[in-house]
Amino acid sequence: MTKLSVNINKIATLRNARGGNIPNVVQVAKDVQQFGAHGVTIHPRPDERHIKYQDAYDLKPVVVTEYNIEGNPVDSFLKMVLDLKPTQVTLVPDAVDAITSNAGWDTLTHKSFLAEIISECKRNGIRTSIFVDPNLRMIEGAAQTGTDRIELYTEKFAKQFSLGNTAAIQPYTECAKLANNIGLGINAGHDLSLENIKFFKDNIPNLLEVSIGHALICESIYQGLETVINAYLHKLA
Repeated sequence: MTKLSVNINKIATLRNARGGNIPNVVQVAKDVQQFGAHGVTIHPRPDERHIKYQDAYDLKPVVVTEYNIEGNPVDSFLKMVLDLKPTQVTLVPDAVDAITSNAGWDTLTHKSFLAEIISECKRNGIRTSIFVDPNLRMIEGAAQTGTDRIELYTEKFAKQFSLGNTAAIQPYTECAKLANNIGLGINAGHDLSLENIKFFKDNIPNLLEVSIGHALICESIYQGLETVINAYLHKLA
C-alpha cells in the first residue's frame, strides 16, 4: 500500500489567522495518526506563516508513525532537522516569497550543494528525498546526489487531469520507471486529491508515499460540515 502522510500546514494557517492555539496542531497530528494516516508532514518556511519552528519541536514526541519535514535547506532549517532527526527530510527549493512550492530542483546545477546536505542528513539517520519535476534528466541528477528518494511535483498532472487530460500522467510514469531502475524510492505530492489520487497511484509503479495537505483539509471541511451543523442544531433545539 502507498503510504499517506498528512500535511498539517493548513491547520497551522487557520490557527495563526486567529491567534491562540485553536486548532491545536499537536492534537491534529495525534488525530490523523489515530485515524490511520501513515505519517505527518510539515513544511515550515522562514517567515513562519503557517507551521512555526517551535511546532516542529512540539510535534516530535507525538508523531509515532513517520515524521516528514519539508523545506528549503537554509541554515536555520538544517539546524532544526538535525536537532529533531525526523524520519525523512524532503528538500524543496522554495523561494522566500513563494505562496506554495512551485518548482522542483535542478538536480544537475545544484548537485554538489544537494549532495553535501544529503550526506549530512544520512549520517544522522534521516531518510532523504528531493522535490523534482517529472523530467528524466532531473531524476538522473537526483540519483547522483545520493538521495534515498525523490518526490514528484504533481501540480501539472493535477491541473491537466481536472481538465480531462489523462495523458498528463505519462511523464510521471516514465520518471517513475527510471527511478525504479536506478534505485530511487518514489514519493509524490502537490494538488493530489480524492479526485485524482487513485488514477495517479495506478499509473506510478512502486509509489511509496504521498503527502497531501491542502486538498485533504478542504475535502474534510466539506465532508464533515453537515455533521457539525447538525450537532449545533441538536444542541439548539
